[in-house]
Amino acid sequence: MAPALDPKTIERIARIICDIDGPFERRGWQLEALLHNAGWNDPPIYDATSRITWLTEAIKNADHASVERLVCRVCHPLEYDDDSIESAELVRQEINQVLALQGLTVSYVAGQPVMAQLDSAGVVYTAPEELEPRLRAIIHDSAAVEWLLERAEETRLCEANGAYVFALIGMGSFVEYLLLTFLREWDPEIKEKGFTDASGKRTTRVSLDHLIRTAHAKGYIQLDRRDFMDKVRDYRNFVHLRHQTEKDLRPDRHTIMMCWGPIRAVLTDLEAAANIPSQARSRDRR
Repeated sequence: MAPALDPKTIERIARIICDIDGPFERRGWQLEALLHNAGWNDPPIYDATSRITWLTEAIKNADHASVERLVCRVCHPLEYDDDSIESAELVRQEINQVLALQGLTVSYVAGQPVMAQLDSAGVVYTAPEELEPRLRAIIHDSAAVEWLLERAEETRLCEANGAYVFALIGMGSFVEYLLLTFLREWDPEIKEKGFTDASGKRTTRVSLDHLIRTAHAKGYIQLDRRDFMDKVRDYRNFVHLRHQTEKDLRPDRHTIMMCWGPIRAVLTDLEAAANIPSQARSRDRR
């Protein structure tokens, strides 16, 4: 699990984000907008005090998931109008210099900034930190959350003990149930009418492929996440040894790491979607 950010780290991140007198300076209202864009629930209102102090306190009072989304959002090209990719990369480099002191970094997975850990081998993607509070914030069914946490823990145990195929199976089933439960709770049409098949008929048999495509079509996850989740879905099918032998792939810890990256990005998308009105999601769909 990633360490909690040190107060000095938080202050330095706030300085980078505010960028007083710099090329990416943010006024008070822009800081409010940034927190909203990062998917914060009820972000604080700027009170005309020192921007750096105000943002530092806001970050200190936020939960880990909100802080992670903020740090990733400020590294996203969508936040910048001119030379967006180059601008985001400059900010990401500054952010990473600060995060490196705590063994963390922001990297890109499926086009999405994602926070990861650093070790001697480089960037390491793991299961999402503080998973229980993050799941409880977007899923109201407590029994479903318990099932998800149990599956995530089983997946970690498989990964830690070198059972990489079974870790992949666990990751796929975790995402499948996460999307299923999220869509049932958050999508008005599915909540009322249930899922439909390709012909528009109601069905109770919903595949992971259908869930991924439905989540994207309705604006809950972005296009690149959909594409990368297809690989996770394919690896989940290694539950059938015939499929694995046809692929001739023996997964290792790097395979697991590469799959955790897009799963983290999907969770971040769902957290943001839970705090954005549906009409805004449809306008921002990518």
